[in-house]
Amino acid sequence: MLETGVVIFHLLGAIGVVALVLLQQGKGADAGASFGSGASATVFGSQGSSTFLSRVTAILATAFFITSLGLAFFAKEKADALTQVGLPDPAVLEVQQAKPAVEDVPVLEEQAPAAEAADVPQAPEQ
Repeated sequence: MLETGVVIFHLLGAIGVVALVLLQQGKGADAGASFGSGASATVFGSQGSSTFLSRVTAILATAFFITSLGLAFFAKEKADALTQVGLPDPAVLEVQQAKPAVEDVPVLEEQAPAAEAADVPQAPEQ
């Protein structure tokens, strides 16, 4: 139940981060401020203060990383539980499958020719 909640929050966080990054204005849009555009006269300089969208993006990105670590923890716990159940080692299974069983291979008996040589028509001579 907890894992399902983490997965849902992880997906919503990923979609939210993508949407917020696409909504924000790029750094290239402020490039004119360093060459004397009107934005350089602001209180915080040409960089400006962090906007609400950038703060929410940072919070969602942090939550996304935390949920990623949580999902990795759940995956490790499941893997440990499966190894304790006693599943065989994949390398051992591969070696067992690599050895063909000789007695399982069918042996074909001698087959008689479909037609005798006398029954085969000869090519016309030129």
